[in-house]
Parts: sequence; structure tokens; C-alpha cells
Amino acid sequence: MEKVVIRGKIPSKANCYKVITICGHGSLGKTEAIKEYERAFFLQCPLRDKMISGYFKLTVDVFYENMRPDLDNCLKVLLDCLQQCRAIKNDRNCVDICARKLIDKADPRIEFTIEEII
Repeated sequence: MEKVVIRGKIPSKANCYKVITICGHGSLGKTEAIKEYERAFFLQCPLRDKMISGYFKLTVDVFYENMRPDLDNCLKVLLDCLQQCRAIKNDRNCVDICARKLIDKADPRIEFTIEEII
């Protein structure tokens, strides 16, 4: 499968939620940063509605603006976005992840491929 490029800084899963009140009860809500990234991802992803339903391998290069962010915190966001745009049926079918952290101050982005495993 060809490489997919999603432009923009991928947020960290650890910083994507805030405490909100619904009917007097505390709950977790998404921050504007994650909502904005999910919208941008959906619009940029050419794999929308592909619905890969079997097992798959994810290979991803994450280009950050600097070395501060943790690589592992973005993987869940990526898998959630892939599931939301129906590129994959379920993120639990990811059986192999190969991820690299790279730096590009001018153009933060992710570049990934999904390989179906038969």
C-alpha cells in the first residue's frame, strides 16, 4: 500500500481530554486540539471508508517540531483516527507497529502505511 501523509502536529493522547460536567456528573471530553486534528485527519486521509477488517501492520514516521513529545502517545490517536474515518474496522486488529520519531520544525506530520496481513 502506498504511503499516506497527514499534515499537522499530531496531539498526544495524554493531553487530549479534559474534565467536563454532564448533568451534574464529571466526565471526560475531548479538547479542541484533538477535535481539530480529527477533522483535519478525516479530510486528508485517502483511506476513508476502506474498512480494512483483518489483521494489519502499521508503519509510521512521526515528524515533530522538536524532541519533547513522546512517540508512544501519538499512536493511539492515529489508530483512533483511522477507525473514525473507517480506514480500519477496529484498531485491535493492529498486530504489528513500526514507529519512528523524526524532526521537521517547518512541517510536522505523520507518514504511514498499512499492510494487511493475510
